[in-house]
Amino acid sequence: MLLVVGQIGKPHGIRGEVSVVVRTDEPEERFVPGSVFVTEVPRVRRVSTGPAAAPGVRFEVPKQLTLEAIRWHQGRGIAQFADIYDRNLAEALRGVFLQVDSGSLAPPDDPDEFHDHQLVGLRVESADGTVHGTVERIEHAPASDLIVLSKAGGGRALIPFVTAIVPTVDLAGGRVVVDLPEGLLDL
Repeated sequence: MLLVVGQIGKPHGIRGEVSVVVRTDEPEERFVPGSVFVTEVPRVRRVSTGPAAAPGVRFEVPKQLTLEAIRWHQGRGIAQFADIYDRNLAEALRGVFLQVDSGSLAPPDDPDEFHDHQLVGLRVESADGTVHGTVERIEHAPASDLIVLSKAGGGRALIPFVTAIVPTVDLAGGRVVVDLPEGLLDL
């Protein structure tokens, strides 16, 4: 399974460098020269892909990008990828997700820490056994992570992934136990 470890931001300079928003707890392990990332173009981009790579040639986002160099500035990486040599190509990469294969990741050392792929598909239930649905995915919001719940009766809901609301994650039992505030699933 592929895990998102970063997202390409805006170009930096004119030689193809881009900012990278890191979405991993171990950026120093994931973002080293020579690292290869599988790319995913978001369904909806907030910006245009910019001009063509050359007159009359349409630029296609490569299936993989190889990191040539990275430096850190104000919590973001400034990255140079192989074969991305000018600002137009860098602009065409804006918004692209950088992913790695989950099989190459070591399990977290902290028992209260989980990789997103470990949670997807788990049953979400209350302590009394009431099943609310399954974990569709994890959204990484600025305030806290959110469980995107695919509700048993249809639709989706967001559950803050904090200990007060999600006291137990039972990977072996295939479930996430929640203590939901009244009305949370109705939002």
